[in-house]
Amino acid sequence: MATKKATRAAYGETLVELLEEGVDVYAVDADLSGSTTSAKLAEADSSRHLNVGIAEQNMIGVAAGLSLTGKVVFTGSFAVFGTGRVYDQIRNTVCYAKLNVKIAPTHAGISVGPDGGSHQMVEDLALMRVLPNMRIVVPADYVSAKAAIRLAAHTPGPFYIRMGRAAVPQLYDDGAGFEKGFELGKARVVRTGADVTIVACGVEVHLALTAAEQLASQGVQAEVIDAFSLKPLDDETILKSARKTGCVLTAEEHSIIGGLGSAVAELLAQYPNVLNKPLKRLGVQDRFGTSGEFDELFKEYSLDAQAISQAVCDMDGSFL
Repeated sequence: MATKKATRAAYGETLVELLEEGVDVYAVDADLSGSTTSAKLAEADSSRHLNVGIAEQNMIGVAAGLSLTGKVVFTGSFAVFGTGRVYDQIRNTVCYAKLNVKIAPTHAGISVGPDGGSHQMVEDLALMRVLPNMRIVVPADYVSAKAAIRLAAHTPGPFYIRMGRAAVPQLYDDGAGFEKGFELGKARVVRTGADVTIVACGVEVHLALTAAEQLASQGVQAEVIDAFSLKPLDDETILKSARKTGCVLTAEEHSIIGGLGSAVAELLAQYPNVLNKPLKRLGVQDRFGTSGEFDELFKEYSLDAQAISQAVCDMDGSFL
């Protein structure tokens, strides 16, 4: 896991690849095409990229119009603008009409870093998850981000792809056939274990794997699941693991309300006899972000590997 690359780096590169493969792809951005990397598509074919300026609501409207002409359309911007500022347009124009628009903002979560709480979007999964017809994928690394963009491009209808600013370790092989296994409604078991299930998404996946290594040194074998597809959720994989371990912890770079932890809790509530211990959820505890560097923020918000391993130990004294 030595190689590090931001998930946003996959955005522009994959759009160009799709264009070269004959996909009728367009990107609409709101004055942030350099940061989102959609500018790469503009370099390849300027007619395929529209920068509407600082007018995010118009960005969604233009994307919706293009989709009605048969185009596969992606929208960019930062997550705080690309979901919050345009929620009404996503709801009533894109999702209500089931349009082929892919909401693919970058700079989600507290890993935005020094930009601070005004730009650290930790409510986006909750906003998108509640929308009918919306599918949600949360890639954990550059390779899975490429797979997510390709999956969205080849699946008709609304999509939300959550990407980040910070460089994160590469978890998956980017060789031939790298897309295999990244499917809508499917999670990936990235480490097997019998004592506790850790369900994570996005940047928290590599932190959960680090925590699992720490726990292993204490004799605790953690199973780590990459919940790549948040909606639909892979109920079967999560339930199978939960039945095996009887102990589940979720970890996400998002508000504790409405995201991955909520989705897993809602699932397990339907099967009350699966767990031996109460479900534990790690996330941003109903507060805004703040300015800081990656390591500082993940420690402050109890989302780093140490916090994950400690949360597991706190669930049951027998783990200590």
